[in-house]
Parts: sequence; C-alpha cells; structure tokens
Amino acid sequence: MRAASSPACLCPLLLCLCVIQRSHGTPSPSSPVRPTLNHNQTKSADGEKDAHHRPKRGWIWNQFFVLEEHIGPDAQYVGKLHSNSDKGDGSVKYLLSGEGAGTIFIINEMTGDIHAKKSLDREKKSHYVLHARAIDRLTNRAVEPESEFIIKVQDVNDNAPKFPDGPFSASVPEMADTGTSVFQVTATDADDPTYGNSAKIVYSILQGQPFFTVDPKIGVIRTAMPNMDRESREMYLVIIQAKDMAGSVGGLSGSTTVNITLTDVNDNPPRFPQKNYQLYVPESAQVGKAVGKIKANDEDLGINAEMTYKITNEEGAAMFSISTDSDKKEGVISLKKPLDYEKKKAYSLNIEGVNTHLDPRFSYLGPFKDTTTLKIIIGDVDEAPVFTMDYYIMDVYENAPAETEVGMVTAQDPDSTRSKIKYFIDQNAEDDTLFSIDAKSGLIKTTRSLDREEAAWHNITVMTSELDNPNLVSFVPVTVQVLDVNDNAPSIATDSALIVCEGYKAGQVIQTIKATDKDNFANGQFSFALPEDLPVNPNFTLKDNEDSSASVLARRQGFSQAEQELYQLPVIVWDGGEPLLSSTSTLTLRVCPCQHGARAPVCRAQAFLSSAGLSTGALVAILLCVLILLAIVVLFVTLRSKKSKKEPLIISEEDIRENIVTYDDEGGGEEDTEAFDIAALRNPAAAEEMRLRKDLWRAIGMEALSPSLTLPDEDIHDVIKLKVVKADRDMSGPPYDSLQTYAYEGRGSPSGSISSLDLPEPLDLSEVDDWGPEVQILSRLFEEKINQHTP
Repeated sequence: MRAASSPACLCPLLLCLCVIQRSHGTPSPSSPVRPTLNHNQTKSADGEKDAHHRPKRGWIWNQFFVLEEHIGPDAQYVGKLHSNSDKGDGSVKYLLSGEGAGTIFIINEMTGDIHAKKSLDREKKSHYVLHARAIDRLTNRAVEPESEFIIKVQDVNDNAPKFPDGPFSASVPEMADTGTSVFQVTATDADDPTYGNSAKIVYSILQGQPFFTVDPKIGVIRTAMPNMDRESREMYLVIIQAKDMAGSVGGLSGSTTVNITLTDVNDNPPRFPQKNYQLYVPESAQVGKAVGKIKANDEDLGINAEMTYKITNEEGAAMFSISTDSDKKEGVISLKKPLDYEKKKAYSLNIEGVNTHLDPRFSYLGPFKDTTTLKIIIGDVDEAPVFTMDYYIMDVYENAPAETEVGMVTAQDPDSTRSKIKYFIDQNAEDDTLFSIDAKSGLIKTTRSLDREEAAWHNITVMTSELDNPNLVSFVPVTVQVLDVNDNAPSIATDSALIVCEGYKAGQVIQTIKATDKDNFANGQFSFALPEDLPVNPNFTLKDNEDSSASVLARRQGFSQAEQELYQLPVIVWDGGEPLLSSTSTLTLRVCPCQHGARAPVCRAQAFLSSAGLSTGALVAILLCVLILLAIVVLFVTLRSKKSKKEPLIISEEDIRENIVTYDDEGGGEEDTEAFDIAALRNPAAAEEMRLRKDLWRAIGMEALSPSLTLPDEDIHDVIKLKVVKADRDMSGPPYDSLQTYAYEGRGSPSGSISSLDLPEPLDLSEVDDWGPEVQILSRLFEEKINQHTP
C-alpha cells in the first residue's frame, strides 16, 4: 500500500519533499509523489501463507510542510495518508494523534486528507509531531502499524528587524580621523534565518550624514568627516535602519536612534578677552592680601582647560605675585611689598596664561598660551605718620633726677600734605609711667629717679598720629637701658662658717673668699684687708690675691676644738668704682677634727657630739634610762589590758536603771514582778538567794496586810526604809536597789484610796465585781491570799 500526496500542493517544494520509496524501484517523475508505508506481510487476507510472493513494505514518512500565517477562508491542505489496503470501499479508517491533532490538524477518516484549520505562527512553534494509524472500520484492527511524522511550519517574511536595546548613546573624541569607529548596532529578526532571505538584514543610515556612515553588514558606525569640532557642535542624532530580505524591495525594516557626543580634547589655547587691563589698588593695601583677579578663557573642558598664570616682567614680579584658582580658573594677584603712592604711582604687569595639559597631536594649532598687560594704578590714601626707625634703643644713668632727658623719636606724615603730628606714650604698660614725652618734639624724659638694681631695662611704646586725623596711629617700640653707677658697697657672704682643721699649720690657706656687689662689675676689682684700727689677730691673717679674691691663712698651728671652737675675723672689702665704696664683714671660723681624704675641709661627725659636752659613758647612761622607761610603759599597758578583760558586773550603762516592767494588760500586782527577775539575769550565782529574799518580802507584806487591810499605825515609808537597810547589808546582791514600790498617796484624802495597801475594812469582795474589769483582777488576787491564810 502507499500514501499519496495531493497533486494540488501549494508549491513545488512540497512535491520534492514527498518522495515515494518502494522496495523494487523509484517512480518516474510523471507519477504522483506519495509518501509510502511498507511493512512485512506474512499472511494473506484469508490467513494463508503466500510462499511465492512476500512483499516487504513499511511506513517511510517524509516531512509535511504547511505555510504560516495562512489567511484564506478554507482550511489549508497539508497532505494525504493512504494505505494499499484501502480499496476505496470505506473499510479503512484513518486516525491522527499527537500535537495539535483535532485542534489544529484534522484528517478525513475516509480519504486520509490532512488539513490545518488554524493559521500558524512559526515564531511561536516551528513544527508539530503527530502519529498516524490505519484501522479496519469493522474490526477496529490495525491494517497499518502506527507511525510518527512531523509537520513543519514553513516561514514567511512576517517579522521586521528590531533593535532590542535601543536607543543608544555613544561618544567619539572631537577632531577624530575619518573612519574612526564610534559604535556598533545589532538588529534581530524573528524569521527563519535558514530559509530564504527573511532574516538577512542590511543596515543603512537614514539621518546623520554626511558626518557618519554605517557598515551595511555588521552595523558599525564610523566617522565620515575629519576635524569635527566639539566647540562648534557637540551632539549628533543618527538614525540607523535595519531591513530584511537583504535590503530588497518588499523587505521589512526597523530603525533606532544613536545619540553621538563629541568628547573634548585640548585643541584650543587660552585666550584673554582683552590685551590691556587696568586695576586700581590703594597704597594702604595689606601685604599678602589679594588686590585683584584676571581670567583667560579656554573653550575646552575639564583638564584640557586647566592653566597657570605667571608675571613675566621683573618690575611686576618684584611687587606682586599671582596664583591660580583651579576652581574658577582665575589668576589671583596679591601684594608682595608695601605700596607707597609718593614713591611710585603705577606698575605694569605682563601676565601669561598657559595650558598645563598639552596634546602633542594638536601642537600644530599653535602655542597654547596667551599674554596680556595689566596696569596697576596706586591710589593715594591718608596714611598714619611713619617713624624714621623701626625701633629705638636709649639709655640713662640710674639715680638721675626726674625730668632727665633720655632720647628723642622722630616721625612724619608720608602724605604729600605733610600734616602736623603729635607724640604720646601707650599707658597700658607699667614702665610707661616712668617716662614722659613731649607731644610736639618727641623728646622722652624720666618722671622719677631710676634704680638699675631694680630694673636694668625698660620697654615703652611711643605712638604718633595726625592732629587732623587721630584715628590713624603708628607705633614704635623704645627700649631704655639704665646705666650703672657705683651706689652699692661690696659685701662678703657670711652665711656659713669657715672650717679650720685641728691639724692646720701656720701659713696654711684655710679658705679663699670672694665679694659680691649689686653694681655692675665694670666698677672695678675688689680689694681685701684686715681692719687697721684693731690689734693684730694672733690666730689668722688675710692675703689679697689681687684678682677680686682673698685667702684666709692660719697664723699659727695647734688649733684645738676643746680649747676654743669658734673664732671671729673682721674683713674690709673695697670696690674699684667711682666713688670708692667699702664694707666690713665678720667671718666665723669653726675649729674641728676634719675627715682625711676630702677635697674640701669637712668636720667629722663625732666632733659635734663632743662639742655638746657629752661623753660616751653619758650617752650609754641616757640610753639605759630610755630603755627602762620603755619597759615600765609596756608593763603598765599589759596590766591595764588584763584588768580590762575581766567580766564586768554591769555590761553596759543601760543596766543601771530601775527595774520597771511594763505590760499592755492590767497586771496581777506582785505576780507580775515575779515574771521577770533581773537579779537572776545579772548574777546567776545569787539567783536562789534572791528568790528567798523575795519570798521573805512577800511574807512580811502579808503579815502587814491584816484581814482589815489597813495600816493605821505605820507609814509605808517606814517599810521602804527597812527594806533599803536590809538591801544595803546584803553583800551578795547587785550594787543597786531592785525594789518594786507603789506611789505613796498620803493620808486624810476625803475620797479614799484605791491602793491595794489601803482598803476599807471590812471588805466585801462581792461588791468589787461591780467596779469594772480593772478591779476584778485585784479582787481575785486578794481572795486567793485570804484563802491561803485562813485555817
């Protein structure tokens, strides 16, 4: 059997793809082109074997094709399935399954014709896989085995090229050479690139000529003109078109825009807007401060426009300096030296601006610098007077009387008007009160006598100003030196005694002495001598060394500390000043045994003990006494500490008190006192005896309380005194009285007594219950006592 395609195929390509293959040969070109299905058949129709003819057949399917985007009113014919078992009687039924079967593709069960009832889009799905079967309509048995085949969707040019990433931005340096690559654009086409020219794209430029071109095959944009200047035009809008079908007529196209920016290069030198400038600067301008600015223009950007400024002529560079403000690209002119309108009224500056970052490719465009001339005119201002010197040093002798002339300062008005000026001293400093100045002449005088020994130098500040404009003030420092005169006598330091060793011999130098003088040493050297009006000293003598020092010599030997320890030696000293001044100083010399080997005389330590008049035995005796006293003190402290450790009878000061027991309820009289025995707590050893004493007290009390409960002949005071006497005689009790007493109410009260010791007789205890709960407790106590004593 075989399956034939319809002779009504839409294009010859389908007929070429529908190839008939048979086991015994290939059909002629005039035969219908059909896909065939062969399989091995081992049985005849009636089930008998055909031993002579066994044809070998099978399904061999080529691909079916269907055009995309079909827009006709009828379903698009795809192909035909046919089995050799189909005799045309309708006994064979064709079935179709797989992708799109029944929804997109339908088959005629009788004829095997396949149609596509929907329009297809290859860009969404390029092929479909289906399965074909042929069965017997009556038995539903397969007359052909199931076979798989593919229906491919054939592409048509239905998608225009697109630029998915557009629009684009690109840049290229200005003045770039022709053909410099700028940017590459790439378009995509969803059509099948393997079929026809539907996806073959060609690029062209729609806008941007004649400055740029585009490669038609790869889409590279290049410069088309040389020397494109950013300063003339910086932005370019280029439109690129991509067209399929290799750019032929009827192809689809898409476009995008590319914004191309020319980047800056240093192709422009700086330029001053003017060749001559003029600047006014007052002569009072401060040195180091900016007095003006100048700027050269550069059409370039960024570092390409950076420049430096400098002054090229010597005259201008000597008075002014120029620095570059990198942010504003300005030259800042500053003053280097003070200006003086009276000396020079104008200056001329040659200023040059030079680019700092040069590009050698554009050196042919000329030197990248420019020059200009700046004329600075000095303005005259009213200036403060100027002193002829920056500072003054003057001198005056000490002890000179007040109003002594010290010196003169001079100043003048630098202006052409030469205004009159005045002088005065700044009174803020303490030294300024020592001097005065003449307001017109500037002569400085003292206001009192000066002492060089108090202050040898004085610093004052002299000020001057114009009479017409006192706000303009100038200052000058003046230093006054006080010159020395010989007004202080020399002296010799006598704070420490001179050491005279016991072993010194006659003529030996004891010590060299020197003098001091508050006056300047320029007054001369010092001279020394012993007083002539005193007898010759038998122990010591003096030698003037004629170098402002003198040596004290021993006149004899055999000095002994035991004989005499201290000596006095008066010495006269003169200075060499005018007038000649002198003073007498008394030296103290100490005799002592000296240490051996010392550079300077030093007394031995034991010598001082001997000088105190204490021998070794005396020192030992004193030491023993001190030790004995320390032993006595230690023994006394030990005994006191042992005594303090004994158990005290009274632990604290709070124990020395009356034994007052307080309860919240109404107590039962003496029974409450028995509840707390303070004596037992303080002296446990005598607790039993104390208890017996209390029993005795209760017995005496009961004897005193007769059945009538009255004390007609006794006073309660007598009872208390008796008990105090007994307590005093009792040596085993505590050192204080522990008595429980009731207040004594006296006698003759018309209202009677409520005390338990003074009750009416006879007592009817039945009436007591009516007195209240407080008295009921007392009635029960008395009732118990009466019952105990009743036989």
